[in-house]
Amino acid sequence: MAIVDDSPKEQYLYPELVLARHVLSERDVNAVIADASDLRYEGGRLKLDGETIDLVYNRVTDFAFEQLEHKALREAYRDGAVVVTPNPHNHALLADKRNLSLLSDPSVLEAWGVEPELRKQLEAIPCTVLVDPDNADTLWKSRKDLFFKPTGGHGGKAVYRGAKVTRGVWTEIMRGGYVAQTLVRPSQRMVAADGVHQALKMDVRLYTYDAQVLLVAARLYQGQTTNFRTPGGGFASVFVV
Repeated sequence: MAIVDDSPKEQYLYPELVLARHVLSERDVNAVIADASDLRYEGGRLKLDGETIDLVYNRVTDFAFEQLEHKALREAYRDGAVVVTPNPHNHALLADKRNLSLLSDPSVLEAWGVEPELRKQLEAIPCTVLVDPDNADTLWKSRKDLFFKPTGGHGGKAVYRGAKVTRGVWTEIMRGGYVAQTLVRPSQRMVAADGVHQALKMDVRLYTYDAQVLLVAARLYQGQTTNFRTPGGGFASVFVV
């Protein structure tokens, strides 16, 4: 098994990769941490230093494996020569933000025959629309109430709060690959960092597998988007009362 990322030792969460390898090794799984560019697809097998890889725990954020350095991974996955988790299909089905433009549209949900109770639950999703030339002028005028996010983005990269979007950034957004989402202000929690009390923004994350919740966690932060850099911030426990 290979735990794969780009330049893994340079990743902020490299210690997490090491922890995953340790947990797997304790369960007699031969796990290695690998750079995606070091993988080779030869003779119908995905290999690392000549050893066959059966399963890839994927941490690469090129979700469709489009970059040249992910060619071996893409071809092995395409041919069913290796199990990849998560994989491009998982991302397209569950994480591509274009899905939110459908799940937040009541008329689409009704046309699909979604049950009223489930439609009611989906109302919690902020209204989301794809940015395109037809709605660009309207979105620009109402930008102060919107967040703009790349459809396949991650970690708050290239995410913009509408009130701070410049004309230059707007030109980039209009080129495509973005959604506009109604701004929802995060809740806050008071924390003490180095003896100083401060209010940090908060979001709650559900970690699931096979439609079952495995873990609930929160992320505390300051700034425009979630991050791990805020002193006193980062992951926090959630207690269900």
